[in-house]
Amino acid sequence: MNNNIYQRTRLILFMFLALFYTSCQEDPSRHLNLGNWYLQRGLIDEAIIEYREVSRLYSGDANELKREEFHVLGKSHLKLAIAYTKKGWWEYALNEAKRSFEITPNKDSHELIALIEEKLLQGIDS
Repeated sequence: MNNNIYQRTRLILFMFLALFYTSCQEDPSRHLNLGNWYLQRGLIDEAIIEYREVSRLYSGDANELKREEFHVLGKSHLKLAIAYTKKGWWEYALNEAKRSFEITPNKDSHELIALIEEKLLQGIDS
């Protein structure tokens, strides 16, 4: 009896994860949201994977992106830069912050670039 319940629970969990994965697979904004969820909980490596997936999904012709898609892509690069700073990967963080600013110039990206450049000038490494 317990083995049967275990197998059913495992099957339900597998089906849920498969459904969740396929729903995220083609929707960059869901990857962004999932990355944000991971980042808030301190799961930095998982957040990085999700933010990178947004970039991969938008790796086609940038001229074909809609306004909202530019926003998601820019936000993803910004959040990736933040995740990299939490890992102490300052050079990677600076590159991502600059990409974010190029895609969607805003105060947050600009301030993050300045902060990272200041840290690099102070000689803070990983």
